Amino acid sequence: MSLLEKHGVIERNASLLLVLSLLVVTVGGIVEIAPLFYFQNTIEKVDGMRPYTPLELAGRNIYLREGCYVCHSQMIRPFRDEVERYGHYSLAAESMYDHPFQWGSKRTGPDLARVGGRYSDVWHVEHLTNPQALVPESIMPRYGFLSQAELDYRNIAADLKVNAILGVPYSEEAIANAAADLVAQATVDGDTSGLASRYANARAADFDGNPAKVTEMDAVVAYLQMLGTLVDFTTYDAKANYR
Repeated sequence: MSLLEKHGVIERNASLLLVLSLLVVTVGGIVEIAPLFYFQNTIEKVDGMRPYTPLELAGRNIYLREGCYVCHSQMIRPFRDEVERYGHYSLAAESMYDHPFQWGSKRTGPDLARVGGRYSDVWHVEHLTNPQALVPESIMPRYGFLSQAELDYRNIAADLKVNAILGVPYSEEAIANAAADLVAQATVDGDTSGLASRYANARAADFDGNPAKVTEMDAVVAYLQMLGTLVDFTTYDAKANYR
């Protein structure tokens, strides 16, 4: 029986085709995934990386809830055009605390891996409220309601606890003070000493410009303003590592 005839037998037998397909996928998956459990350098350690603050984590949850990841990736590839447009290519360590990570190939809008600090808080609030006022060609929907929605952070401690179970290094102290740290970061005159001791380089501000309450806009802007700011890329030679 020729090789072509043998292949025909597999194609005509649905059960056999299913079993062989599962076998191929299983072997391929093992070959690709198994080595990662033994490589100590799969995720290189990078100075500056830390878990999200409670406010940033709340903002990230809203970012996911509103589907922002559908149009904006957070993964800069090591190619010349990517590096020159967005900045240093993404490091694996930058996503080590993401569950799930925000990689992807869909970019209806620009990549946001390095958006932190590029614009002011006011710009972000205005852009989220009315994107077309700042970028006329934008097809992004309006998120002005975030400024009116008071942030519900009653379960923020539980959120940190779940992330800790998944491997994010939140201490018992950080979990116990989650709500207080969230409020402290969203105000300009609060006591941020505890926040600073638990989260290096965490910026406290009235992100939405409304000191009367902590809103979902506060959380989202805090999250956006943190993206790409934790690692000091002046220690890396960005142009020496892209293809």
